[in-house]
Amino acid sequence: MRSQTTNKKIVILGGGFAGLQLAKNIRNSEYEITLIDQYNFHQFQPLFYQVATARLEPSAISFPLRKVFQRKHNVHVRVARITGVDMDSKQVLTDDETFHYDYLVIATGCTTNFFGNKNIERYAFPMKSTPEAITLRNRILLNFEDAINASPEELERIMNIVVVGGGPTGVELSGSLAEMKRNVLPRDYPDMDFSRLNIYLLEGSNATLAVMSPVSQRKSQEYLERLGVKVWTNALLSDYDGKVATLKDGRTIPTRNLVWAAGVMGNVPKGVPESLLVRGNRIKVDAYSRLMGSDSVFALGDVSYMETPEWPKGHPQLANVANNQAKHLATNLKRLLDGGEMRPFKYKSPGTMATVGKRKAVVDLPFMSFQGVFAWLTWMFLHLMLILNAKNRLFTFINWAISYITNDTTLRLILLPTRKQVEMAIEHHELSVDANKPAEVKQPS
Repeated sequence: MRSQTTNKKIVILGGGFAGLQLAKNIRNSEYEITLIDQYNFHQFQPLFYQVATARLEPSAISFPLRKVFQRKHNVHVRVARITGVDMDSKQVLTDDETFHYDYLVIATGCTTNFFGNKNIERYAFPMKSTPEAITLRNRILLNFEDAINASPEELERIMNIVVVGGGPTGVELSGSLAEMKRNVLPRDYPDMDFSRLNIYLLEGSNATLAVMSPVSQRKSQEYLERLGVKVWTNALLSDYDGKVATLKDGRTIPTRNLVWAAGVMGNVPKGVPESLLVRGNRIKVDAYSRLMGSDSVFALGDVSYMETPEWPKGHPQLANVANNQAKHLATNLKRLLDGGEMRPFKYKSPGTMATVGKRKAVVDLPFMSFQGVFAWLTWMFLHLMLILNAKNRLFTFINWAISYITNDTTLRLILLPTRKQVEMAIEHHELSVDANKPAEVKQPS
């Protein structure tokens, strides 16, 4: 009977696509739900690059988690940094308190993978969170303020922007920077020569958008080069010291602006057995999203790795996969309340897409591929619908409409943290401080 399982506790780690979708789908059940995230807001990751290039405000793609569950007394949001899980005693450990659970769902997503290169980790700009996107925006805008009085040597480093990684993030960011160079910066700085501004996209394989069809790969590179981006394929970065990017083939690019979009790895909490971790630091789960050997711990989204006959190398790390896994697990958890049996997860890809610039995008569907204006409109519509609420969708649409008509925005604000903000971040564990290097923002839990 349902009364036997009433008030079972579910702890969800992470307020991204999977964690939030799961909490929303079980909020009307008899479970007691605790959602833990390092931030108090949900982040729409596919549009981070538009925050970084001053096309959208952070508030347009971020939404307070507590707002989602205002009228649900069985859902508790906690802002905390996860320090570990104890699967034997069924506890989640954070820097503030300990949470007990009957079911644990790990939906901590992924973080930037620097592949062990400490120099790149120290000097490159990642873009896996809203604060990191804002940091990159500040860097891009401060660049051109500094350029006004820069020495010739420093000016060259300022005028070279390097994006490493030719996946969707790298392609979309490079295209957005190229349009900024063409349409925005000459108006803001009429006394500067932006023909000297170079945007490099470095990709280690022989094509951009390696996961997409050959026609989309070719077209994306064609679009980028038409916008003026210097696309270097088969280009592997070996080191970066904050001033010079060095490739494995010996080529160098003087730059103080290197954006790392070349790899991700699962953000696995301490306490998950290493025997369950596979390539990319993802957690191996069964067809029900359960950790192997556990009946009470699940993993969803980018951090999970599920092999099925249709997906022998695991599912792609996409928002659509995370949302579908979360919806499926929600249904299974409701079945458990009624004493029913869970059903295995099955995923059919609806396709992939990426935008390069205004009226330039590529879309691969299971039955066809198309590019150009229609692909761009498709990309905009689907991303608009994925944004969490109507207000954010409206603000995003208005900004896009203004940008389309004017080729400009009014969002280029340089907002640097004050001393008090830094102190507050340290107090609330958002920053770590090492005496030998500047304070660094921790990766999302």
